Amino acid sequence: MSRALAWLYVVGGGLGLVAAAALTLEKIAKLRDPAYVPTCSLNPVVSCGSVMDSAQASVFGFPNPLIGIAAFAVVVTTGVVVLAGFDPPRWYRISLDVGMALGVVFVHWLIVASLYDIHALCPYCLVVWVVVIPLFWYTTLDTWPALAPLRRVHSVVLVLWYLVIVALVLAAFWDYWTSLV
Repeated sequence: MSRALAWLYVVGGGLGLVAAAALTLEKIAKLRDPAYVPTCSLNPVVSCGSVMDSAQASVFGFPNPLIGIAAFAVVVTTGVVVLAGFDPPRWYRISLDVGMALGVVFVHWLIVASLYDIHALCPYCLVVWVVVIPLFWYTTLDTWPALAPLRRVHSVVLVLWYLVIVALVLAAFWDYWTSLV
């Protein structure tokens, strides 16, 4: 595992961990006071409260950010120990990639839910979306040597991936965005 990937784990995992922790604190505040308006609820579209109140926000029976706290803690820890000199065995790298794959599938399900079911965006969730994609992509490239040819276009793949998501967000909320102009 490269030092660059380890740094991505520390920085990307750290950002995801902070976002998941912040969203958890917002959820706790909302549970204590149902009238609480989360600090990340800025307008009808950028509204953590709408997302937090949805069924999708607790798909496994508890708040989704708790999954993020656990998962991102593993990612950050992995990055730190690799930077300290640990070379993870193949089984660990494959397990990490499977976890990343599950995470990226879950994030994309949440993207669809946010855009087409909930009709709101959560800034903390957006941070998680942004970091999970490269964490998955670069873990997969690192784990599977057969994918080595994709390393030449790794940045192009990420840019296109993000552009598709941005286009979906723009399209889903086009009426709102154009009303701001």
